[in-house]
Amino acid sequence: MGRTKVVGIAGRYGARYGATLRKKVRDVLTRRYAPHTCPFCGHSGRVVRLSTGIWMCKKCGAKWAGGAYLPRTELSKYYPSVIVRE
Repeated sequence: MGRTKVVGIAGRYGARYGATLRKKVRDVLTRRYAPHTCPFCGHSGRVVRLSTGIWMCKKCGAKWAGGAYLPRTELSKYYPSVIVRE
């Protein structure tokens, strides 16, 4: 378990691709797999990514388009009225 102390989740790549790139991948993947909050019901931890940019809340069943690695991009934080539930 102590073998991926620096790169964390990107330790699956082993010694390949270089340390700097693995650290960048680590930052992206830790944000992607972190518990996210649903913008519709406000529940935390049940938001999953279905495919690139498509997110779904397992609690309320809402689906929305977000970022590739985060359910809400920086622009969607400034324009929350665009997100409308069907």
